[in-house]
Amino acid sequence: MAEVSLSGVTKSFGDDLALADVTMTVPDGSFVVLLGPTGAGKTTTLRMVSGLDVPDAGQIRIGGRDMAGLTPAQRDVAMVFQQYSLYPHLTVRQNLEFPLKSPVLRTPPAEIDRKVGEVAEVLQISHKLDNKATALSGGEMQRVSIGRALVRNPAVYLMDEPLSSLDAKLRSDLRIELKRIQANSGATLLYVTHDQIEAMTMATHVGVLDKGRLVQFGTPREIYENPVSLYAASRLGQPRINLLPADLFAGAPEGARSIGLRPEQILQGEGSDSMVRRVEHLGDQTRLHLVFRDHDLVTVTDAHTKLKGGDIVKIRPRNPYYFDAAGARIV
Repeated sequence: MAEVSLSGVTKSFGDDLALADVTMTVPDGSFVVLLGPTGAGKTTTLRMVSGLDVPDAGQIRIGGRDMAGLTPAQRDVAMVFQQYSLYPHLTVRQNLEFPLKSPVLRTPPAEIDRKVGEVAEVLQISHKLDNKATALSGGEMQRVSIGRALVRNPAVYLMDEPLSSLDAKLRSDLRIELKRIQANSGATLLYVTHDQIEAMTMATHVGVLDKGRLVQFGTPREIYENPVSLYAASRLGQPRINLLPADLFAGAPEGARSIGLRPEQILQGEGSDSMVRRVEHLGDQTRLHLVFRDHDLVTVTDAHTKLKGGDIVKIRPRNPYYFDAAGARIV
C-alpha cells in the first residue's frame, strides 16, 4: 500500500474551475473520504489520482513517486465506479478473474484461483461464482464490482460513490464490509461520497470539498467538533447543525453573524422559552422540532419523552459555534 499526496493540484474544464490548489496527504493504510455535494470536485480528484485526467498544475505522488506522465495502468490503482461496469456475458468468476489476466499483471492461474476464491468468500458471493452477471441482484453486482478491485491488491483503491445506487439495507451492510476489508488488509483507500453517514462511519480522515477547494481535512470527530467554517460544520452531523442569527442569544462575540448549534449544544430545562412544533420518535432517540423566536431548530431528547406538540421547553446554548459574515469560524 502507499501514501498519496496532492500538492497544489488545479484543474479546469474550459471556464469551469474543477479543482483549485488542492493540497492534502492520504496516509498509508488510511480510509479517506472526500465529502461534498455535486460539483464540489470529488470525482475530479479521483480522476487526477487515477490518471484518467491530467492536472493543469500541481503534483500527485503515490508512494513517494511522481505520477506525472504515467498511465492509469502504470500507477497501480484500482477504481470502483457508481455503476457496476461488469461484463454481462461473463460469469461472476470470469469478471473477477479479468483484471488478473491482464498482460500487465501476468498472474499465474493457481494464484488467480486463490485470489478469486478469497475475495468471493469475503464478499459472500462464493455461491454465485458460476452465475452470469446479468442474473445477479443490484447489491450482488456491486459486490462483484468491488471484488474486481480487491483481487488486484493495488497500491491504492479509488471508489466513486459505489453504494449510492443501492437500497438502505444493502448500503448499511456494504459500509460495514468495506470498512472491515480495509481495516484487515491495511489498504489505502480514497472514497468519494455526498453521504455524511458514510463519511462518519467509515473514514479515518475526511476531506471536505466545496467548489473545487479543500475546506478542511481531518478525522470525522475533529471536523464534527472543531469545524473551521459554517460550510464544514454543515457537512457532518445528523440531524444537521442548527444555524441561527448570532443575536438570538446573549454572549455572541464581536463580528459574529451566525450561531451554530448541534443537538448536544442545546441545553434543555433552563434559559428561554421555545415551543415544541413536532416530536419525532426514532426508536433509540427522539428529535424535538422547536420554534424559538420565530426560528426553527432541531434537537434530541430522551427516547421516552412525554413532550408533545405545543409544549413549552426552556433552552439555552452550550459551547456554541460562531461564524462571521463570510462563514469563517470565530474561535
